[in-house]
Amino acid sequence: MLEDRNQEDGVTRPLLQGPEGGKPEQPEPQLLQHVQKSHEWIGAGMGCSRWTAVVGSLFVVAVFSIIALILIAVEVKNVLLPPGTKYAMVFDAGSSHTALYIYQWPADKENDTGIVSQVEACTVAGPGISSYINNPSKAGASLKVCLDKAMTVIPANQQRETPTYLGATAGMRLLRELNSTKADQVLAEVSKAIQEYPVDFQGARILTGNEEGSFGWITVNYLLETLIKFSFSGKWVHPYGTEVLGALDLGGASTQITFQPSGTIEDNSTKVFFRLYGTNYSIYTHSYLCYGRDQALKMLLASLSKDNITAQQISHPCYPEGYEMNITTAALYDSPCVLATSTPSKTLTFRGTGVSAECRSSIQKLFNFTAYGAGKMRGFSGVYQPLVHGQFFAFSGFYYTFNFLNLTSGQSFSTVNTTIWEFCAKNWKELQASYPQEKEVHLSNYCASAFYILTLLHGGYGFNEQTWSNIHFRQQAGNTDIGWTLGYVLNLSNMIPTEAPEQVTGHWHSLWAAAVAFIVLTLIVGLVGIALQFLWSSK
Repeated sequence: MLEDRNQEDGVTRPLLQGPEGGKPEQPEPQLLQHVQKSHEWIGAGMGCSRWTAVVGSLFVVAVFSIIALILIAVEVKNVLLPPGTKYAMVFDAGSSHTALYIYQWPADKENDTGIVSQVEACTVAGPGISSYINNPSKAGASLKVCLDKAMTVIPANQQRETPTYLGATAGMRLLRELNSTKADQVLAEVSKAIQEYPVDFQGARILTGNEEGSFGWITVNYLLETLIKFSFSGKWVHPYGTEVLGALDLGGASTQITFQPSGTIEDNSTKVFFRLYGTNYSIYTHSYLCYGRDQALKMLLASLSKDNITAQQISHPCYPEGYEMNITTAALYDSPCVLATSTPSKTLTFRGTGVSAECRSSIQKLFNFTAYGAGKMRGFSGVYQPLVHGQFFAFSGFYYTFNFLNLTSGQSFSTVNTTIWEFCAKNWKELQASYPQEKEVHLSNYCASAFYILTLLHGGYGFNEQTWSNIHFRQQAGNTDIGWTLGYVLNLSNMIPTEAPEQVTGHWHSLWAAAVAFIVLTLIVGLVGIALQFLWSSK
């Protein structure tokens, strides 16, 4: 019997006892049986619910897994990722200035030629690189501002794969004739400067006149969609039935004419072949060295000085009356385009007279016009040229001069001729009052430049009063500068391998989202089942 000693009175009493201190009462036997059975039922129920929960969890996991697998397996497609982008940089090192152009095109290309677009253009401060004949290192240093800008335009991970070129034109062609060693030094310095940057430098070289002309022709026709265009069907197609355009380029030291003649080209030295966007082109092109605007005006000064060889003050009919310009004989005869004389070094003063008729006559003396054969002609200086055919784009120096005179809106030959005559008759004070923002060196030469362009196009290239309307004077087409650099990249892209588009396996977005949802649900149900099993096991 259990006892408890009362701490207060010291009497020991039983914890359980019957009435009047007898034996403790015993539970009823039936009650014990009910309690025992209740315990058995509860245990059995607990075991049953555990089993049901485990089986149910496994069933749900299996169903969700099967659904997820079905969603992953069905509607699988091979998808081509968008093509990557290629970049190229080209320096146009002209006689008067240098410019950097950045281009891009899709890596998969179209009929082996890239669909190229201009990304950025940067004009290099200072004169052309041929002007650094006595300090070649400055030629290289002058490029760095534009190179720094290019590094912010081209993605860093593609810079080392970006082909970079420098093409020098007539200014360097003249320097090479004058002093080939100096020309090589200038090219070496610009190459050294470009190689300091993380690009794929392909070299600096002097372009031939035919390359300059033909690449300019490619640029014009590409921008005007005569080579390829984007159709309504969403594809690039060759524009059948569309005639290509001719290109007229006037630089500082040379001028180029390039077009597709109506007949055969008889002089192979003037023929250039291209294959662009799956089509072959055979075109005529010729470049006249020394007949760029700056060199032509220098030849005019030399010609006028020869007629007054002993005078220090020389009349200049193309300069406006009241204008004077001084130049040393050393500066006048520093070019292979101007034949040196035995005149001692001195300063010559050219005084303007503003006589239009004499100006035109003096400029015509710079050309040697010769025609030959029935239906055929030579250009000037004894150069073969077929008759001009089709529409032409005139850019660079052609555009700048005629734009100043407001002659770029398709005016007739007669209107152009009259406008130039009237402009050349104005004196220097009138011109300064009418164009106060224009630089003196430019304003004083617009008359001579205009008459020179008129003579070159009419007498030299053979445009008459009827075909004059086929000439369109433009600076840009499709928001892109017209010049040889874009054509150079288009032709270059023929030589760059096409990259096959990367292929991946993909699903529709809705199916992919549903599959992910069922996978997540499967994980959740599985984790819940594991957690419950762990809790039950611990009990």
